[in-house]
Amino acid sequence: MPGGTGTGAPALRVTGLSKTFPGTRALDGVSIEVEPGHVHALLGGNGSGKSTLIKVLAGVHRGDPGGELAVGDAVVASDRTSPTWARAAGVHFVHQDPGVFPTMTVAENMAIGRGFETSRAGAIRWKALRRRTVGLLERFQIRATPDTPVGLLRPADRTMVAIARALQDQEGEHEGVLVLDEPTASLPASEVDVLLAAIRRYAVAGQTIVFVTHRLDEVIAIADRVSVLRDGRHVGTVDVAGRTESDLVEMIFGRPLDEVLPETEPAGARERALEVRGLVAGPLRGVDLVLGRGEVLGVAGLLGSGRTELLTAIFGAMPIAAGEVLLDGRPVRFASVDQAMDAGLGYIPEDRAAEAAFPEMSLRENLSAGQVRRYWRGLRHRHGAEAADARGSIAEYGIRASGDQQPFSTLSGGNQQKAVLARWLRRTPRVLLLDEPTQGVDVSARAEIYAVVRAAVERGTSVIVVTSDFEELARVCDRVVVLAGGRIVAELSGTEMAPHRMTDLAFASTDARRADEPRAADTPSEVAR
Repeated sequence: MPGGTGTGAPALRVTGLSKTFPGTRALDGVSIEVEPGHVHALLGGNGSGKSTLIKVLAGVHRGDPGGELAVGDAVVASDRTSPTWARAAGVHFVHQDPGVFPTMTVAENMAIGRGFETSRAGAIRWKALRRRTVGLLERFQIRATPDTPVGLLRPADRTMVAIARALQDQEGEHEGVLVLDEPTASLPASEVDVLLAAIRRYAVAGQTIVFVTHRLDEVIAIADRVSVLRDGRHVGTVDVAGRTESDLVEMIFGRPLDEVLPETEPAGARERALEVRGLVAGPLRGVDLVLGRGEVLGVAGLLGSGRTELLTAIFGAMPIAAGEVLLDGRPVRFASVDQAMDAGLGYIPEDRAAEAAFPEMSLRENLSAGQVRRYWRGLRHRHGAEAADARGSIAEYGIRASGDQQPFSTLSGGNQQKAVLARWLRRTPRVLLLDEPTQGVDVSARAEIYAVVRAAVERGTSVIVVTSDFEELARVCDRVVVLAGGRIVAELSGTEMAPHRMTDLAFASTDARRADEPRAADTPSEVAR
């Protein structure tokens, strides 16, 4: 673990913090202490109060009277917090969207955080800025130069630039508190490892870090202590050493993991809803698989295995070079996603915000986006029917929102995903393709999402789900295939669907493919012949 000694006064102390919104008590007497030089994780399900606590600490919200916040020697009453106090106290925030400017250089991004240094004549002192940026890049061990455009950096490095920008004016590495709010939620697995390694280094150097995440494996990997909120109350703070993900789930939800995300019952033989034969597309090198009617089929694979391309090729979003797709026993070749949708396929991509939703529009508009024509009669839009259907979907799919007109971007990640899922399920798809359907959502929301999926399966929908969480695949799927190097290398069912088994097969098969790559038969020129 990366933490410090645990001696001396807390770096952050929250005492008796409550926050009441009209009709809702979001925080109820929360008291938490964070020790200097520690990574302190903050966990809780949707609606637990995590976001509210962070916003009070940032001064975005003020708490109810009677509580107190302290960062080192800076103390403030809970109903007197402000962004000015947070900055003066040395509280720094980096969010899921790190807020960097991709088209600007690293040096320019650093300057935006504190202002450009200028000469008496008002000219920017570029040499001084570059020298200063070189020092920051060395201090935070970021692989870049001052003149590198931030958009060319890896996602993890962009987040580290945001961290360096936030902490650049600290005189020492032991000052203040860095709050990382879901910094890994939108990162691929390989980039997560890079960022977590950097967070460890910062903590070892003495930086105090509050780490907010839904990913329990990350908490186990880097946190010293963890505090859990449930329904606005602090239910406990414990050392992470010796804890398992199941232990943390039970703290978060008050019940064991197998009750939150129950395992599926094995099913008998099924009719074939979808079949893929010898599929060659992008990195896929002759994939064969069968999806049974009313089945949830998991695809386990590492980054680069072709797992996303498998779904997009089936859905008509990627050209197929060879092979065929059969739907209900009949060959299909979709020239566009519209044809796939008309045939009864649905697809939820991994990048929800960029590819699956309309963040600037309302929840109602997002729910009806897949059936817009349904609400038009000639030149008249039937707003009443659209609103009624939206309210029905909000209730049916358990979407927590203030109403159907709530801006989509203000919903939690779990509720956004339920809304996207609801949009597709309103079309009653024959086959639903899900790519990382629970990325960035907590365990409770995951359970709710898969409960919705299972209900759709019981009504006749067949599902293929891709996720990096092999534990999740083991619990929610009827069967799992392992994809490595663009090929299906194993099929697992029943007790074979153990997460460690999927991991072993994915890594071992990938390593074997790498060992085989130099052989002439596997070179591109040989394949082309």
